[in-house]
Amino acid sequence: MRKLFILLLLSVACLSSAGAKVVLPAYFTDNMILQQNTQVTFHGTATPGKPLTLKASWNNETYETRTGADGSWRIPVPTLAAGGPYTITINDGKKLQLNNILIGEVWFCSGQSNMEMPIAGWGKVMNYEKEIAEANYPSIRLFQVKKNTSVSPLQTLEANMGGWQECSPASVPEFSSVAYFYARMLWNELGIPIGVIDSTWGGTPAEAWTSYETLKDILGFQTEAGLLQKNGFDKAKMHEAYTAERAQWESLFKQGDEGFNGDAPQWANPTLDANQWKAMNLPGLWEDKGLNNFDGVVWFRKTIEIPSNWAGKAIQLSLAMIDDEDITYFNGVEIARGSGYTTPRRYTIPANLVKPGQSVLTVRVSDFGGGGGIHGEPAELYAEVNGKRISLAGDWKYNIGLSMANFPAPPISPTASSSYPTVLYNAMVHPLTQFPVQGAIWYQGEANVGRAHQYADLFPAMIADWRKQWGSNLSFYFVQLANYLERKPIQPDSEWAALREAQTRALHLEGTGMAVTIDVGEAHDIHPKNKQEVGRRLALAALAHTYGKKIVSSGPLYQSYTIEGNQVKIRFTHAQNGLKANGTSVKGFTMAGADHKFYPAQATIEGETVVVYAPEVSIPLAVRYGWADNPDCNLYNQDGLPASPFRTDAW
Repeated sequence: MRKLFILLLLSVACLSSAGAKVVLPAYFTDNMILQQNTQVTFHGTATPGKPLTLKASWNNETYETRTGADGSWRIPVPTLAAGGPYTITINDGKKLQLNNILIGEVWFCSGQSNMEMPIAGWGKVMNYEKEIAEANYPSIRLFQVKKNTSVSPLQTLEANMGGWQECSPASVPEFSSVAYFYARMLWNELGIPIGVIDSTWGGTPAEAWTSYETLKDILGFQTEAGLLQKNGFDKAKMHEAYTAERAQWESLFKQGDEGFNGDAPQWANPTLDANQWKAMNLPGLWEDKGLNNFDGVVWFRKTIEIPSNWAGKAIQLSLAMIDDEDITYFNGVEIARGSGYTTPRRYTIPANLVKPGQSVLTVRVSDFGGGGGIHGEPAELYAEVNGKRISLAGDWKYNIGLSMANFPAPPISPTASSSYPTVLYNAMVHPLTQFPVQGAIWYQGEANVGRAHQYADLFPAMIADWRKQWGSNLSFYFVQLANYLERKPIQPDSEWAALREAQTRALHLEGTGMAVTIDVGEAHDIHPKNKQEVGRRLALAALAHTYGKKIVSSGPLYQSYTIEGNQVKIRFTHAQNGLKANGTSVKGFTMAGADHKFYPAQATIEGETVVVYAPEVSIPLAVRYGWADNPDCNLYNQDGLPASPFRTDAW
């Protein structure tokens, strides 16, 4: 028996040893691309305490090390100029080979939904079917980071698509369209391999992409940073603290909602007289239905006729999508709760509640920022039993329960939300700081609209933060927010314009550039479809500043002004070849005097300057251009790039 036991132990040991293998981070795979003319530190785990070799075919050098007691190992390897394909062979007694490796230029592509927006999928960019069919670029390599959050910096991440992939009609449809179009132009202009890393998450603010070390020193984030530090960056402790804070907030939130009487949802009562409530045609965001810039609670009610043959049967209820949260009632009884502005709401009304005749469906919608309401397609709004449907699209009664203008914002979950400060940096940026890249492109800002003053500090701090974390003066090129929402000729309080101005402040950092997109947005779609031009304008910045091409890479940028009588003369940079109006006359300028009241202004082009005049303003003090959510502006340089919105004042 003793001999048998010893043999069994030896067998287990042999199996354990035989099962050990080299494990690499998710970004070291077949088809990967490495940054040229740098040093890449290969690392991972293998059998503990054993010799390990790595051979790179581009220089035929063999590098040796010994794994640590935990199996970890690291080997720095220099890369050459662009070329390939190559192989890498790693051996700790068992050989692992990575194939089809290229050396070239690698770019980190990040931001919220306009950077995430895929070519097909939910994005469906302009001419997407043609773009996919023609996406045959084996020297462009794609890597997509799997979405994840963490309250502390992670060393590892997961990848979608099985790691690096060659760009093809099969691999590109769900990839970032901006990243792809950017890579395509670089490939066409430089003729060397290009790698793009898609690390994106829709609806996320810049603070989520910034490290704790940087964020703790930025005004406005000390509370969250303090909680992280106090709780030792521990997930369980952070969740516990959030749960207590959220419960307290929800209690106060319910007390402030006129639709509740104590704990009773009085506005869900089917006997309530709602004749004085207003009507809204659904589905649709309420900002487009009369509740401009409203955040808070709105109660919706609809009376429906239940057929007699539905009595006693469960009803399948589809409420399209709801932004952000909802509580849904049927004849005063709560049947479901939901959250997530892009999450389809599919609920079941229990059979015991279903009776023939008139019934009242009530949906309490809470929105804490951005769009709000029951939105989607009319066909997605219905009640159904056994394949028979009653459409719920059309007029609903609504009433406002609470305005967020008079109430503090809800606490954000540090463990379940992608918006909590630092959580995306920790999970989707930090692990990649060990992987050398040439630079980053960034499309984000929508989630920070309304906090422009804070963003003016946060955004350049984030750029500096990334450079510090990578240990490199990364090139950093970003997209200024596009035109969006209802067009207004005079809008001095535009929060979108203020955020665009905050973005331009980052241009004071060396090695940055901005793609102006004030001419490619869409009034009723926050995700404009012309991502080809966005990628092209970002690539122009990279070609000029990173790769030294003698090209014009920016539209006109405001430089200075002088007041000459009742006129103001505006001077621009990036207008060395002259300015032009895309149309018969220059549009988009407004002017104000000492009363701070803005009027539409006339503008004429004189070489690299614009002279602005408004008949109503005898003593001008301020000029603005494109200062609105969705301005009608048309100033370009002779190279066809649009001028950035600006203001000469600080009112």
